[in-house]
Amino acid sequence: MAADSGSSSLGLPCAFSPKSRQYLALCAQDGRLRIWNTESKTFHQEYVPSAHLSATCTCIAWGPCRTAKEGPQRKKRKSDAGQVEEKADLLALGTAAGTVIIYSTLKGALHCTLDGGHCGGVNCVQWHPEGSLLYSGSDDTHIVEWDLQTGKTRCKWKADRASVTSLCVSPDGKLLLSAGHIIKMWDLETKELYRKFTGHSTAVTTLRFATTRPPESNGLYFLSGAAHDRLLSVWQVRDDGKDKNSVVSFTLTDEPQHIDLFTSNNKEEAVRLAVVCKDGQLHLFEHFLNGPCKKPLSPSCTVQISGVEDSPVPVPLLAAALGADTQGLLLAYGSHLQPVMERTEIDTEERHICLTRDVKTTISLSVETSISKVKTPIVNAKSKILVPGLPGHKAPLKVAPVASEKRKKGSDTREMSIEERLGEINLSVSGTTKGTSSLQTDNCAVLLVQGLESKDSQILNKVFQTRKELFIKKTVSRLPLPAVLPLVEEITKRLQGHPYMAVLMVRWLKAVLIHHTSYLASLPDLVSQLGVLYHMIECRVKMFHKLTKLHGKLFLFTTQVATPDSSDTVTDVDHTAKLVYEEESSDEEASGDEGLPDEDSDNWEDEEAMEEDKAGKDMDEDGRTESKENGDSDMEPENESEEE
Repeated sequence: MAADSGSSSLGLPCAFSPKSRQYLALCAQDGRLRIWNTESKTFHQEYVPSAHLSATCTCIAWGPCRTAKEGPQRKKRKSDAGQVEEKADLLALGTAAGTVIIYSTLKGALHCTLDGGHCGGVNCVQWHPEGSLLYSGSDDTHIVEWDLQTGKTRCKWKADRASVTSLCVSPDGKLLLSAGHIIKMWDLETKELYRKFTGHSTAVTTLRFATTRPPESNGLYFLSGAAHDRLLSVWQVRDDGKDKNSVVSFTLTDEPQHIDLFTSNNKEEAVRLAVVCKDGQLHLFEHFLNGPCKKPLSPSCTVQISGVEDSPVPVPLLAAALGADTQGLLLAYGSHLQPVMERTEIDTEERHICLTRDVKTTISLSVETSISKVKTPIVNAKSKILVPGLPGHKAPLKVAPVASEKRKKGSDTREMSIEERLGEINLSVSGTTKGTSSLQTDNCAVLLVQGLESKDSQILNKVFQTRKELFIKKTVSRLPLPAVLPLVEEITKRLQGHPYMAVLMVRWLKAVLIHHTSYLASLPDLVSQLGVLYHMIECRVKMFHKLTKLHGKLFLFTTQVATPDSSDTVTDVDHTAKLVYEEESSDEEASGDEGLPDEDSDNWEDEEAMEEDKAGKDMDEDGRTESKENGDSDMEPENESEEE
């Protein structure tokens, strides 16, 4: 019995169909569900949920194989009655909006939508072996049991304080494993907690039962894997409850992303395990579960895939499925947009195996076979069809013949030479009328394509010397699609040269991005081809920040140098004004003090007499000032003591 991993919070969720492994279901980043046929290695179905952009798919799980009615069927004979074929039909998709979508592959349409059970995103879905029940775990810390016959919740209970990130149902359908940071085992009949297991410091992303034995015999084992953890832990469910620590651990090169295993039915049968890690490597294990093992177990075989280039590039593995024999494997590798499926045999006696595959050729062949099966629509003969072509875009640059009446010189319909076209460009730079603008841009577009094909620097220099933005936009808009990528490569090459040339080429690059961004986005190998351009722009932007800081410092320095000349003149003016102001204020204060007694005091005669006495005393003390007006009472005791 094989168990396939469908939920993956680390990467894109993908899962093989049970038993025959005929289909591979994979949900892309845009929320679209794509199903590939592993036998014919072709694209089988595509389903776009209504809320695929706002609520992307977070987990996938295939339901158990069943007999589904595909329409009116004839009555079968008695000899064929027992040979009813069971097919993988239903597929459960958990979404970030809290809903669960059930999709039917036989109908090719939506089966039902399970809504109203969760108030947070669904992290994991798991089918019951009977097929009529489904379990889902969410960020709202709850587990919901769904009844697919009615489409409603049958039961809901709180599982943990944190989010429920993984679920697994035992092969007999009596126990349920759930995990956030703590692994819990539930009795599905009573929904009571049966056992707890602690040992992971991060969120558990993988739970799988490894044996089919009952827990009373101390022979029930399950394995768990967590995020940012390079170990797979195996736990034993003991009858005495002494199962707080894991009994076996498998070492990996990175955190597990996809797991497939064959369970053990008795002690004499080993558990076979295939683990695809986040780094794209496949590790194969085979172990007899009969108690604790102190040392971590290394993989019996490690499989990697690389390209056929001069400098090999690793090709990541997306998923793997074990075959009935020990050496058979079903691999899915490459890009999630168009994975490559392959059935192969691996010699497990070797510790490390590296497979070399030409992924680009395989993808192009599969695209050709899929295109040949599509019916060609009926198109009007006068209409034009623009097709970007197959991935790779190695088709030669073909220019549509431009045979207009404007280009005819007399009755001669021969094609203009390059020298004549260069002459017309020289005339267009000096200034022409509006009627010949389309003729010039057409000629410039043809010249640009010819220069890109022949890599003639003289023709390209003539075309790139123009500075008119409208002229550049029209020329770029008239280019055929196969010439866009060579133009971008030429622009990248020239941007790395003289800064004056870079100023001119930026305008051409801007025009290309305005008119042909949609075409460039459809290229499969765009990242590798535009990597140099992106790196160069990043380097220029970093230098721009440094130059901006240098400009600010120089501006501050020049302003500080210019300030002393102006400050000298300002201080002279302020100094003269300050002296004049002090003289005027002292006179005003003196005049104001003299007038105060005349206006405010009633006994002005007594005050005058006191002032005369003070003046006499000041004369005796040899010029003491009027600063001691209030010190008369202080001086009187001193004078008396001197006389005594």
